[in-house]
Amino acid sequence: MIARNACYAQSGGVTAVINATACGLIETARQHPDRIGKVFAGRDGILGVLTEDLIDTTLESDADIARLKHTPGGAFGSCRYKLKSLEEHKAQYERLIEVCRAHDIGYFFYNGGNDSMDTAWKVSQLAEKMDFPLVCVGIPKTVDNDLAVTDNCPGFGSVAKYVATSMREAGYDVASMARTSTRIFVLEVMGRHAGWITAACGLASEAGGEPPHILLFPEIPFVAEAFLARVQDCVDRFGYCTVAVSEGLREAGGQLIADMGSRDAFGHAQLGGVGQIVAQLIKDRLGYKYHWALADYLQRSARHIASRTDLEQAYAVGVKAVELALAGRNAVMPAIRRLSDAPYAWEIAVAELRDVANVEKKMPRDFISPDGFHITPACRLYLQPLIQGEDFPPFKNGLPDYVRLKNQAVKKQLKAFSV
Repeated sequence: MIARNACYAQSGGVTAVINATACGLIETARQHPDRIGKVFAGRDGILGVLTEDLIDTTLESDADIARLKHTPGGAFGSCRYKLKSLEEHKAQYERLIEVCRAHDIGYFFYNGGNDSMDTAWKVSQLAEKMDFPLVCVGIPKTVDNDLAVTDNCPGFGSVAKYVATSMREAGYDVASMARTSTRIFVLEVMGRHAGWITAACGLASEAGGEPPHILLFPEIPFVAEAFLARVQDCVDRFGYCTVAVSEGLREAGGQLIADMGSRDAFGHAQLGGVGQIVAQLIKDRLGYKYHWALADYLQRSARHIASRTDLEQAYAVGVKAVELALAGRNAVMPAIRRLSDAPYAWEIAVAELRDVANVEKKMPRDFISPDGFHITPACRLYLQPLIQGEDFPPFKNGLPDYVRLKNQAVKKQLKAFSV
């Protein structure tokens, strides 16, 4: 068989371990020079593919590619850019095929979340209609842990470890000062529709009275009176109260508490500040001094405290993606399958992209306590293995020593294309 080139692109919000996936993919591709020629990467994700701004990863040393495993962010750049239906964005999908044809790309790997799996699926459909030989493989990545079929998503375990650690450490701080100072601490975490990251904060509490005392999930409608009563009860019993809240917290009518009124590139409501809103509500109604924190980018970029389990799974899906492509498996996604909880065991299975695209996996109700304010033992059993193990990056001068690639562009062959 004649070796053909591959194209890899990172999409959406990056994670502490997405580059480990890129590492696994590139290292595995380099082991098959008879089947895969060069691996190109789209600069800033799918935008780089559309504009023919492709990075030649063959110019990177094996050592630097290996260092990706310890480097957060998106090494080749990512973007929030949603390709809609084939009918609406037909010209853009056709442009993708045109770029693939110009650079003899026979393998297309798209590393992202729900929208990205939908894009990869649509590209595979169009390539088939245009009779262009292209194998499309989606690769799971999202800190929100909301992809269907896969047991969990690479990127989530490290965020879970970070927020649980942060909540535990902040809890010690507040407890130290509660008698004469702050009695309320609120941590706002990511999670638009699914409360997986909020649930992970609950891992910090291993005994009664330990922080966090209250979790606010997007799956549970927010009722102010019930919440305030619980806050007061915690202060009465423990002297202070700590809260973790999802950015996607909603009222009973479905209205987002922190909807800013604007929309991002995917059409999602721009969120932010629900932590402060909740904290101020406590101040206004109960009179307690508060501090609140926004985990924001810190939670998804904290490679220094990444979960070893997460890192290993992120690397494994990159390896499996190449293996699936070489086997001719089109329109599929490597998925994590849990084999047992204790001892924790997993393997990489295969999911059809059509079963994953645009499907959100929310928290099961039995993972949330009956009162709606904490996690259950079943949830803890699911989450605990995902934060296990440490794999610290190398340090230099007291700071993590991360890699920055050359990211040299491939010579363009087509006319300019605007997006």
